Amino acid sequence: MHLDDDEDGNLTRILKASCEDLNKICGDYDINSDDRFKELVFERSRYVYNDALEYFHTNFLTQINNLNLDKALEAIAVEGDSNAEK
Repeated sequence: MHLDDDEDGNLTRILKASCEDLNKICGDYDINSDDRFKELVFERSRYVYNDALEYFHTNFLTQINNLNLDKALEAIAVEGDSNAEK
């Protein structure tokens, strides 16, 4: 991906859309604190930039599912902790 002045706005838009899309799919992750999520955002952005988004979800299904599963297990653990306090 290029970082020319003309591309800056387009790349920002692609990165933002990728982050929002993956947050909807995988759960609420912070791109600044989770390296696996950040990597997926960059990979999705690369696919968008190269006009190949239709291949992203298939090629990264395992990573997407792992993040989704981690978020679900985290929610179960929090729920279990709150039930234990009662």
